Amino acid sequence: MAKKCYICGKGPQRGYRVSHAHNRNKAVWYPNLQKVRILVNGKPKKVYVCTSCLKAGKVVKI
Repeated sequence: MAKKCYICGKGPQRGYRVSHAHNRNKAVWYPNLQKVRILVNGKPKKVYVCTSCLKAGKVVKI
């Protein structure tokens, strides 16, 4: 699965989960991607788009 948004390029964020005792564990947070059919150069194409781009209306769905 593509882990990047086709529109804005939003991808995984990496960092640490930090406990109250300050124990650090590596973690990855993924964007909320949805597979949608959109028009790209007048032709339909299935791509992964983040929900913030869908909500903002940056995508022309078929």
